[in-house]
Amino acid sequence: MGEMVLAGYGMDKAVRSSVSFETPCGRLLRELEQIWTEIGEREEDKDRMFLELETECMRVYRRKVDSANAERSQLRQSLMAKEAELKVLVASIGEITPKFKVDEKQSLKEQLAKVTPLLEDLRSKKEERIKQFSLVQSQIEKIKAQISDHNNQHDNGPVNHSKDNHDLSTRRLSDLQAELRNLQKEKSDRLQKVFIYVDEVHCLCSVLGMDFAKTVKDVHPSLHGANSENSTNISDSTLEGLTETILKLKAEKRTRVSKLQEIVGKLHKLWNLMESTEQERRHFTRVAAVLGSTEEEITSSSVLSLETIQETEEEVERLTKQKASRMKELVLKKRLELEDICSNAHMEPDMSTAPEKITALIDSGLVDPCELLSSIETQIAKAREESLTRKDIMEKVDRWLSACDEETWLEEYNQDSSRYSAGRGAHINLKRAEKARILVQKIPSMIDNLIAKTFAWEDERSVPFLYDGARLVAILEEQKLRRVQKEEDKRRHRDQKKLQSLLLKEKELIFGSKPSPKKTSSFNRRTSSHHPNGNGAGFMTPAPRRVSAGSATPELLTPRSYSGRYNNYFKENRRLAAAPLNFSTVSKEDSMSSFASISGSEPDSPLVLH
Repeated sequence: MGEMVLAGYGMDKAVRSSVSFETPCGRLLRELEQIWTEIGEREEDKDRMFLELETECMRVYRRKVDSANAERSQLRQSLMAKEAELKVLVASIGEITPKFKVDEKQSLKEQLAKVTPLLEDLRSKKEERIKQFSLVQSQIEKIKAQISDHNNQHDNGPVNHSKDNHDLSTRRLSDLQAELRNLQKEKSDRLQKVFIYVDEVHCLCSVLGMDFAKTVKDVHPSLHGANSENSTNISDSTLEGLTETILKLKAEKRTRVSKLQEIVGKLHKLWNLMESTEQERRHFTRVAAVLGSTEEEITSSSVLSLETIQETEEEVERLTKQKASRMKELVLKKRLELEDICSNAHMEPDMSTAPEKITALIDSGLVDPCELLSSIETQIAKAREESLTRKDIMEKVDRWLSACDEETWLEEYNQDSSRYSAGRGAHINLKRAEKARILVQKIPSMIDNLIAKTFAWEDERSVPFLYDGARLVAILEEQKLRRVQKEEDKRRHRDQKKLQSLLLKEKELIFGSKPSPKKTSSFNRRTSSHHPNGNGAGFMTPAPRRVSAGSATPELLTPRSYSGRYNNYFKENRRLAAAPLNFSTVSKEDSMSSFASISGSEPDSPLVLH
């Protein structure tokens, strides 16, 4: 602004009017000059007023320059003072710090902003260093007192340091910290040992049922009820006393474990022999766990106490007295368990341990009941193992038997003349019949799969697969043969019906057509009314024959029918095989009798098939 005023003042009017006033001050001067021109100020007045403006601007600039010089001097003094303090602090704490260098290119404020954080950091480090020295030295004195067993003299007393506090170098601090770490490690090791020893004493006392508080107080009073590690004595005498106590307790535990394991072994045998219930065993569950455990694994509270050992001995004596009177009952119960397992798996139990033989042997006194019991338990284990190997085949047998039951139901359902009536539940039977027909079609493949599975099982074990005493393969082969025979009988029955139809057609060709409905309508009505099976034309609809054991289609025998009557199975087979009914013979006889009756009748008489 001042420069523009000077330029406007020193120029003539033509030149001043051509000057470009692009700055704010220039625009204001131009506006001022225009205003003066409009007002009609003289050139002399304009120049005077321009000179006054220039003088006023110079005074403002001078004040600003003086203020800036004072601020620069103050910043330089402050910077020099901080640099000096920085050097003193660096020398005091003995820390290697990057030197502060004055950069002429940087302003004083930038240099001051750069040195101030360094100075504040060194001040805080000095205060922290003083605290560290004080803390380290006090801890060293305290730990030394605890290790030497004189900690009561130093717990609350002030710590006096003879060294100069101005020596705050890191080297001196490192030496003190190294000494403190060594003392802390020694203290930690001793505390760890004391805690481990005390815990071990506590566990041993708990297992043996001894008083823990009294045991550790005999070593040192501070070992029981201490709430902090500083109150626990860690001297050499305390560690030695704990070591001796642990050795004594371990020796006592070893003796009691050996004694109790011997007693519990007898108790287990008596439990298994007497088949004691869980209620009877529950009281001695913790004691029973001692038998299969090592000395280190036995940690239950009071399990090795003198009271527990005495109580276990009394239980063994009580069971021993009851053993003799219940041996026969126990052996027979095990035999019943064996028979149940074999019955569920359709196996035959070993007859060497039959109930009557067991009773006779025990009564005679020739065999020890314990040996008999052990033998039966071995047989039970073998039976369970074999039943697992038979599981897959037995499941297939059950599915096959279920299919056979559905087949039997389907045959009875097909013989029911009212099966298509609109009675209650008829739709359910229709659905079941549809499913049964699908299942019956799968029976031959079920039998083939069962035979293949059974052969594989027998080849693997080189023994026959017995089902209730009979070989399963033989039963399945017999079923296949009977199913083939049944299908053949059904085919013959269908052929018989076709032959009867042909005979009827032949009769019609010989004697003419059927009587007219007009001549026979009344008779047909009478016949229909008298014969419930009449079809409205004077003919009797042949009623379906119910299949019986002596019919042409014998009853299908399944393994389910074998159970409980295996001795009758072969008799029935021989009877059926010796005299099977032949549908072709029956068909011819029925046909000839029908033809004879037709020949002796009159042409106009109604035809009735018997």
